[in-house]
Amino acid sequence: MITVVRISKGKSNFFTVEFSNGEQLRVSEDMLVRHRLLKGMELSEEDFKKLQKNTGYDLGVQLAMNYISYQLRSEKEVRSFLKEKEIPAEDRNRIISRLKDLGVVDDRIYGESYVRTQMRTSDKGPTVVKQQLRQKGLTEELIEQVITLYSFDQQLEVASHVAEKSLRRIHGKSYKETIQKVRTALMQKGFSGDVISLVMEDLPFDKQEDDEYEALVKEGERLWRRHQRKAPRERDNKIKQSLFQKGFQLEEIQRFLEEKGLEDEE
Repeated sequence: MITVVRISKGKSNFFTVEFSNGEQLRVSEDMLVRHRLLKGMELSEEDFKKLQKNTGYDLGVQLAMNYISYQLRSEKEVRSFLKEKEIPAEDRNRIISRLKDLGVVDDRIYGESYVRTQMRTSDKGPTVVKQQLRQKGLTEELIEQVITLYSFDQQLEVASHVAEKSLRRIHGKSYKETIQKVRTALMQKGFSGDVISLVMEDLPFDKQEDDEYEALVKEGERLWRRHQRKAPRERDNKIKQSLFQKGFQLEEIQRFLEEKGLEDEE
């Protein structure tokens, strides 16, 4: 016979049961009560093996239920969690099946909830949300189904906020470079070309010539200091090339270089 020699309580209502054969089993409170495990209790070798076999499954179910109680989880997340907790693979499969039967693990419900949350609380577009769902383990077919919840109008609304926020952060850039930076921000957030085009049309871009030239002068002065030790022709070509790449107009660049040249002659 095998005797229970010690029962000690651990974290989250789990108990460690020590037996006279030197074995230790970590069991849930529910299993402790169900099997009436008490110090001094005797079990046959067969009963002990049955208890041992059910321990991993029972413990995994309890751990998974606690894990899911905080927020919805995908099947992949639950499997990874159980693996981290060293629940055997055979038990993990049984546990997932049980959780699906109970309706507490359902990738469709998870995906729909995830899409709704992201479009309501984040600045991510559909492409990025789909990437995140792939990382959560959802199938491509299911992802394509749940992403339809992210309506075109909702995409426009979120993308507009992203564009306006991006625009407020851009200072001292040419009109062309400003537009490009806003477009890039929208693409990186996962919005489609159609959404980006519509959002850009409605953005309050203020292309003021004075502001544009002021931004050119600011950048030009920086480049002038950087290349001032070069020969005049090489210096001017370097500055002209850099400013043109940043989206400034050639005639305005030439105006700046001529004004700087006059300053040097004084």
